[in-house]
This record gives sequence, structure tokens and C-alpha cells, in this order.
Amino acid sequence: MNLLRKNVGLTDRLLRLMLALLIGAAGMYYQNWLGILALVPLLTALVGFCPLYTLFGINTCPFRPKAGSNR
Repeated sequence: MNLLRKNVGLTDRLLRLMLALLIGAAGMYYQNWLGILALVPLLTALVGFCPLYTLFGINTCPFRPKAGSNR
């Protein structure tokens, strides 16, 4: 069983990347901790896995793995 099964779809990933850029830019502009906070949506977008989605049973990824697949 793969614990890090992708649960973030393409549209969701693109929105997370844009959000990370906006939060990161705000952190640089205001020179505060927001830049570090931008790592959360950035990492979830790059990896394609969101732990909160797993907790709430959300899956925006259209890919459905076949039985016995490692994905």
C-alpha cells in the first residue's frame, strides 16, 4: 500500500503553484514569515499529494490506479 498516493489533480496543482507564488511574493514584499508558508502549497503541488485531502477523503486527481498497481 502506497501511503503517498496522488490525490491532487492538474487544475488543483496549478492553483497551488499560483498560490505559492502569491504568498511567496507577499512574504518577500513584507519581509516576513509568509515566504516560508508558501512552501506548503508549493510542495503539495510538486509532489501531487495533500495530507489534508487524505484526512477528509478528497481526491481531485482523475487517475484511478488499477488493482495491484504501485501508483
